[in-house]
Amino acid sequence: MARILITSALPYINGIKHLGNLVGSQLPADLYARYQRARGHEVMFICATDEHGTPAELAAAKADEPVAAYCARMHEVQAGLAAGFRLSFDHFGRSSSPQNHRLTQHLAGRLADAGLIEEVSEKQIYSKADGRFLPDRYIEGTCPNCGYDRARGDQCENCTKQLDPTDLIDPRSAISGSTDLEVRETKHLFLKQSQMRDKLNAWIDGKADWPVLTTSIAKKWLNDGDGLRDRGITRDLDWGIPVKRGEADWPGMEGKVFYVWFDAPIEYIAATAEWAEANGKSDADWESWWRTDKGAGDVRYVEFMGKDNVPFHTLSFPATLMGANFDGSEPWKLVDYIKSFNYLNYQGGQFSTSQGRGVFMDQALAILPSDYWRWWLLSHAPENSDSEFTWENFQVSINKDLADVLGNFVSRVTKFCRSKFGEEVPAGGRLGAAEQALIADLSKKIAAYEQLMDAMEVRKSATALRAIWAAGNEYLQNAAPWSVFKEDPEAAAGIVRFALNLIAVYAALSAPFIPDAAAKMAEAMGTDGAWPQDRAAAFETLAAGQSFTVPDNLFDKITDEAREGWEAQFAGQRG
Repeated sequence: MARILITSALPYINGIKHLGNLVGSQLPADLYARYQRARGHEVMFICATDEHGTPAELAAAKADEPVAAYCARMHEVQAGLAAGFRLSFDHFGRSSSPQNHRLTQHLAGRLADAGLIEEVSEKQIYSKADGRFLPDRYIEGTCPNCGYDRARGDQCENCTKQLDPTDLIDPRSAISGSTDLEVRETKHLFLKQSQMRDKLNAWIDGKADWPVLTTSIAKKWLNDGDGLRDRGITRDLDWGIPVKRGEADWPGMEGKVFYVWFDAPIEYIAATAEWAEANGKSDADWESWWRTDKGAGDVRYVEFMGKDNVPFHTLSFPATLMGANFDGSEPWKLVDYIKSFNYLNYQGGQFSTSQGRGVFMDQALAILPSDYWRWWLLSHAPENSDSEFTWENFQVSINKDLADVLGNFVSRVTKFCRSKFGEEVPAGGRLGAAEQALIADLSKKIAAYEQLMDAMEVRKSATALRAIWAAGNEYLQNAAPWSVFKEDPEAAAGIVRFALNLIAVYAALSAPFIPDAAAKMAEAMGTDGAWPQDRAAAFETLAAGQSFTVPDNLFDKITDEAREGWEAQFAGQRG
């Protein structure tokens, strides 16, 4: 049994996330977590809301709420939506937690002790109208790269170019809209990442199995231009983790907080500490996942994220953990594998939280159960390139894959059995040549599916699972128990019993992708949904005479009228 630590990028607190956010980190992480649990491994699946930085302050101001109250409310909203999508976190924490305050301040102190923190005087934009310095996201203006007039001071959402606030053309305050801005000097702490460049390069070179997307982004930041640059880790904000050196005050840093991108990844560790406290466990329990000197040496750590998060997780966060272990006394667990994703686009454009464009998690659950969305998103995951959501493709995929292939198979088998043999597994018949051939074929297909799931090949895994479903449909069509029954009821009983066993196998294999439908199948067959480790026995799990139920229709087809209505409903921006 392996121990597998899984984290997905923390969703920002500033509103409900869209489907592009979901498929870029949390959903594939859940797929992997569910699969590894089913294979019998010990899994710790961690996530949290990312609650600091300017997005939180701006969203709270827009909602006319104190930022702490806003974050508490939105954490509950996001936790509820995660549950609605059946995301199986072991803990869904908060980056504003006391644990993250303590750990962030502790690690900052360790970095200072290592000589990796530098106090830098720099020029930042000050708004006279607002009476404050404006951190990057508090500034909007025109992107010098593409001309987009709503670019933020840290990044252009249109062309994704990384920016500094002083790069913007015609900058304005995102708070008041004032253009009465001036450049003033302020002091901040910088993480001296440049000193870690060679160590990070060597570490990344050792990850030969990482996706090309992950390593190419990391290497670009390491080696392009001047190479890896030192990065500010503090901001002039009211909301955040106060700058301290461990438990001690940090002279000259009064009134400042740590930059959100410094404290957010640390929350992975802190959230595991939150899990321990919430479940009455000791520090040793969470440290066994994160400290290689306290049990984490045998842990495999896997991160899931969109490509925009890769630089921080391949460079800044590892630099923090490596730097904190400068004297060998704090050997923190570093990531073993980073599964990164491209972008999911929407109907010819981009999903956008700030612009309210696309389908958001709450809206999706309001119109269809989570399994519909999970299947489409995972089977179209933007792994090797950007992918695109269109309502027409969504309709076609759901109808063909879920309704016509899996749902149809379950419905035909159970309803035919009930009509001819009652609601119990029929006796009689035996496994013939056709059944033995299918068992051999499915055993190979299941092994291939497992290999793809272990490798986190999400789209290929979905294709492999669909092929397993389709093989059962093809068998049923060729075996035609409804025709055989007229001449030989006993032979028909054997076909039906085998097909019912296929449903039990499908329930187990399908659970990582479509957990609700899988649970319905397992419940209907009276099984526990255990993974088919023993291939030979798996196809004879259901004994003759065992009762079963006919499940409700697993998946309804999406009609043209429904699809056209949703396409019109989501043609504009979220209100």
